[in-house]
Amino acid sequence: MLTNEMIAFIGAGSMAEAMIAGLVKNKIVAPEQIIVTNKSNRERREELQNKYGVLATENLDYVVKEAGIVILAMKPKDIGSVTKKLRGQVTEKHVLMSVLAGISTPFLEEELEIEIPVIRVMPNTSSMVGASATAITGGNFVTMPQIWMAKQLLSAIGEVYVIDEEEMDVFTGVAGSGPAYFYKLVEHLQKAAEEGGLDPAISKEVAVQTIVGAAKMLEETKVTPETLRKNVTSPNGTTEAGLKALEKAGGCTAIETAVKHAAHRSKELRSEFEVVSIK
Repeated sequence: MLTNEMIAFIGAGSMAEAMIAGLVKNKIVAPEQIIVTNKSNRERREELQNKYGVLATENLDYVVKEAGIVILAMKPKDIGSVTKKLRGQVTEKHVLMSVLAGISTPFLEEELEIEIPVIRVMPNTSSMVGASATAITGGNFVTMPQIWMAKQLLSAIGEVYVIDEEEMDVFTGVAGSGPAYFYKLVEHLQKAAEEGGLDPAISKEVAVQTIVGAAKMLEETKVTPETLRKNVTSPNGTTEAGLKALEKAGGCTAIETAVKHAAHRSKELRSEFEVVSIK
């Protein structure tokens, strides 16, 4: 096991479950080392307890008292009420990890009014299948061993990258929102296949396998995307015709624009939590 510390999840939604599933499945920690709590949904707590063998309670004070690692996984809009309850409960000996979009480490440090180690985490929805691209960044009071510990914990749901706080917005635009761009692409590949006369069930399978295969080529061959694209593009061939149409339609810049807009929205969300709160 990676650590003997109890790990508490405040919030019991899909992201919390993805992390719990990865931790238990990969034996990073024992199920009995994990405590889950949420605001009011008893059925959800019991569901996670029965499914993964973790502990579940509605008693937030007990959760914080027992745990050495506290993971904030509720909705970002609830951050104010949660930090109010945590203030005076968490200590400098806790490690606080947050998967809340738009909530910076300085904000959490300020809200809790102590020199607590805070680690911000940005996973994506592929964590549900253990294939997340996850970024982590440490606050002012985090040590390198604590960063290493967080990286090892989060490796249970995919690949982990240590980045700076100011890089989180663009990471969110690329990896946090990125799966949706590919889902949208598959939607249109499937639509084009169906309109061309291919069976709908086969159309989806072909579109998905094409994306999976291309990703494996990128991952396993270590060849640059540009080189792989050129390798499959014969002069005056079908691929060249498709790429020219894609470029003419603006598809070549659309993804870059999507990333920039998502990153900008991330900055907007972060700015909402940069005002000094009134205690």
